[in-house]
Amino acid sequence: MTFSILFAVVAGVLLGYTVIPPEVNRYIGYGIDFGLCLLLLFVGIDIGRQRDIFDKIKKMGLRVLLVPLMIALGSIFGAMAGGYLLKVPLKEAGAVGAGFGWYSLSAIELSKHSPQLGSLAFLTNVSREIIALISIPLVARYIGGLESIAPAGATAMDTTLPVISKSTDGGIAVISFITGVALSFMVPVLVPLIMRM
Repeated sequence: MTFSILFAVVAGVLLGYTVIPPEVNRYIGYGIDFGLCLLLLFVGIDIGRQRDIFDKIKKMGLRVLLVPLMIALGSIFGAMAGGYLLKVPLKEAGAVGAGFGWYSLSAIELSKHSPQLGSLAFLTNVSREIIALISIPLVARYIGGLESIAPAGATAMDTTLPVISKSTDGGIAVISFITGVALSFMVPVLVPLIMRM
């Protein structure tokens, strides 16, 4: 998956630099909006296919939402702290952190502000996913099962869920899925909201 993403980005850069005429630039925003809506549609379909997930959420109660809330706060404030050290404006750093590992959505949304910010969001969130895939088994073994969800962020419901499930147990996997869903719902709200602050 990571190689296909990198290939798509490199192919896009090469097409944009060599083939696509400048007149097309004014229509790219429409393509981005369409792709974003299509992406959100598929996320909704993926959630809807998990028919028993809502029964499991009822059994756990609202306290299960503390996990995504703490991950969201840690991601945003951690990114702001990193942004401060790297001289990146705080709201931009916070918006990148609010991508929670969902590189496609956050990169698309932030590229509306500047190509550099969109690229930073993409690279940061792809890196988060790669680091999560490597670190989840170590975090689960040496720190704890619930804590192993944090590196995954929004990908806790899809890409990194098998790694979390293999490294922990079924109960943690359900919490991981709920966390990924909650964080995925937060991304399209928080990224533009932070940029407007």
